[in-house]
Amino acid sequence: MLIDTLSKDVLLNPLQTVIGIVERKQSLPILSNVLIEKINDYVRMTSTDLDIQISTQLSGGLPSQGDYAITLGARKLLDILTKLPEEKDILLDLVESKLQVRSGSSKFNLQTLPAQDFPLIKRVEDKKVCVALPQKLLKRLLGQVKYSMAQQDIRYYLNGVLFSVNECTLTLVATDGHRLAYASATLDSPHHRCEVIIPRKAINELLRLLDDSEAEILLNISENHISAEFSEISFQSKVIDGKFPDYRRVIPEYKNHLLLDRKMLLSSLARVSILSNEKFHGIRFILTEKNLRIISNNSEQEEAQEDIATDYQEEALDIGFNVNYLFDGLNNINSDVVQISFGGANSSVLISIPDRTDFRYVVMPMRI
Repeated sequence: MLIDTLSKDVLLNPLQTVIGIVERKQSLPILSNVLIEKINDYVRMTSTDLDIQISTQLSGGLPSQGDYAITLGARKLLDILTKLPEEKDILLDLVESKLQVRSGSSKFNLQTLPAQDFPLIKRVEDKKVCVALPQKLLKRLLGQVKYSMAQQDIRYYLNGVLFSVNECTLTLVATDGHRLAYASATLDSPHHRCEVIIPRKAINELLRLLDDSEAEILLNISENHISAEFSEISFQSKVIDGKFPDYRRVIPEYKNHLLLDRKMLLSSLARVSILSNEKFHGIRFILTEKNLRIISNNSEQEEAQEDIATDYQEEALDIGFNVNYLFDGLNNINSDVVQISFGGANSSVLISIPDRTDFRYVVMPMRI
């Protein structure tokens, strides 16, 4: 039974949208599949890993007669589509329990599994907070904090990003215990207070799907789920059940500040880090009057140092850091100048944007 005739891009583009959460090997075979279903005049494609679900609509095809729903191996279908010629239409033909994919002289028979067994995540109706904002804004906020998420930490509530809505402010916070990133934005209208922790995998998928446009994304946040609607994409994810640390107590207020050109500092760190220890990536900041000296050394007794002229006039300071933590923060600041605030040799440092309170990055010191 011929079920549809589609151009390559009509099938390939939505598949690339939903396939990010699909693994080739799954304990439950159907989770390796993608669901393709036609309801009336709409054809949708859906993937899930039981915690995250992504759906998107196909457009530009030639609608078939009658509705249908099939599931088939997502990665196999992607491999086939990427290697088929651009100019040929693709015919989808259901023959018993197999889907025949034909294009030109090529023909593939793919095993299907029953669509009714596909474990769809039920749409959440208990909306707690509904937030609308531009995609580019959410993408920027996520980019400013994502690198501070923990990876497989036993403190499971650190393996994600805190979304906090309070009145007209949306705040995102991530920490792995060694550094903490905070970013906030002003919303157009006030909302009830709400806090949820979005898992790491869901954050990475959102970042992959969002674009840099002013197009709106609608976030529906409830106690157990978060969903997003944007660019004909429907995204749902479970949230982490846990209490995020009180980040307000971690962000310090210091009086000793240092203003530096961000690109110049990044260049200096890149050069000095060449001779840092390959395991610990440690570098030292030695601050004296009107000078910042950056030093690194390694187990082979090699050393690099670079001096930067500053306007610093406070007490001398010698403090060490993991240079990769500094790279992460500095590479995600949208400002030419950064402000680094110091407490003492054993205290964290605060990296921020001068005269702004919407970004804070706290890095713990490292003993070198």
